[in-house]
Amino acid sequence: MQLSKIKDTLTGTVIVALILCVVCSFVVAGSAEFLRKKQDENVDLDLQKNILDAAGVAMGEYGRPASELDIETVKKLYSRVTERFVNLDGTYNTEQDSKKYKLADAIVKGPLIENPKFNPGEQRRPAISKVYFIKSRTGDDIENVVLPIYGKGLWGTLWGYLALESDLETIQGINFYSHKETPGLGGEVDNPNWKRQWEGKKLYDPQGEPAALVFKGSAPAGNPYAVDGLSGATITSRGVTNFVRYWASEDGFKPFLEKLKQEMKQPAATSSDKDQNNG
Repeated sequence: MQLSKIKDTLTGTVIVALILCVVCSFVVAGSAEFLRKKQDENVDLDLQKNILDAAGVAMGEYGRPASELDIETVKKLYSRVTERFVNLDGTYNTEQDSKKYKLADAIVKGPLIENPKFNPGEQRRPAISKVYFIKSRTGDDIENVVLPIYGKGLWGTLWGYLALESDLETIQGINFYSHKETPGLGGEVDNPNWKRQWEGKKLYDPQGEPAALVFKGSAPAGNPYAVDGLSGATITSRGVTNFVRYWASEDGFKPFLEKLKQEMKQPAATSSDKDQNNG
């Protein structure tokens, strides 16, 4: 039977329809996979920009936030960042697969939050968290440590990063990449002038207790811990204070920061030491 005659039959119509369905399925599946990868890449790039901006890396080198730089420049800056996993007891976690880690999943599987003193307003925290070491331009010295932080504001959860200087006690900066706070009120957490106030503030008091806070009203001049309150956004201000202090507490990153501080005080191993260890 000729091909033209087959196409004119019911069988031929069904075959053509099936072929079209298969081809369209492959096209749709391929497009979805391509778009998914592109979306994942864009999400990763956005988080990288926020990490760099929390630490002020782009401003320090280019005088502009990373959000205003091209992709290649952002990647170049981010090459100074080392990502590590830590257990919330302060030890490093070398078994976690980075490709399989998602903060949202880690939170759902993590322990309940039970800290009435510094309650971030959330039910759970991750047992394993990713932290970020930013090295200096001239060597392998750690210039900044960036910690993921989150907690409740007025309308929902604020997600962001807190960057510390190399002493692990002085705040380098803070940045939020997602929140639902009211524009002009709690949404002022995005205001560059407000975020700039965090630079140089102390995370801990002399007794080692978390002390950084968003003050109610204008922060007293010379106060080493306080930044101005968000006008008309008392609940958001209180929320930021609570969860910044929570992540600086024993239940948060304090055990890790204390161990890291001891590591950074140890002299770097010499070449001969490394050779002996390798031998």
